[in-house]
Amino acid sequence: MLPQEIFVLLAPGFEEIEAVTIIDVLRRAGLEVRVAAVGPDNRVEGAHGIVIEAEFRLAEAAGASPGAVVLPGGMPGAENLKNSPEVAELVGRVARAEGLLAAICAAPWALSSLTSLEGRALTCYPSFRERIEGGSWQDSPVVVDSGVGTVITSQGPATALPFALTIVEHFLGSEQRASLEQAMLVSG
Repeated sequence: MLPQEIFVLLAPGFEEIEAVTIIDVLRRAGLEVRVAAVGPDNRVEGAHGIVIEAEFRLAEAAGASPGAVVLPGGMPGAENLKNSPEVAELVGRVARAEGLLAAICAAPWALSSLTSLEGRALTCYPSFRERIEGGSWQDSPVVVDSGVGTVITSQGPATALPFALTIVEHFLGSEQRASLEQAMLVSG
């Protein structure tokens, strides 16, 4: 089932490789992606000084119910996600609607503080493993837990491409993922 929208959230200090890879791959697949800034400005500076202009500020979307929310990692981006009331409210709405929650790198740590991941399989950047509240950590590049609502997590910048492709597969199936991998020259 296709979500009406996928929100990718950019908080100050986000990991640029992760954010751009996710947005690009999901849009290549034809999914409706909306990029939201967490904070007072549409222009958000990443962890390595790259500035990206989001389409809207998350605060402007109060009450929105996208079918999925994706959290890029990076520091202090993940901490800014964790401390945002707007992100907490959105994650709660998506979780209650059994939508997709996806987080990469340090962002699963933020996600674990925003919603219960108790009993869920997950991964994250290895140094954040001990900070995760609940959940069953797995040392794998991408982990999918299809309990009540799906949670997809990943380890970091080098796993951003398989992470994004896994989100594509979740919504569009393995054939669409394979087609996209072929078009992008993704090997084995």
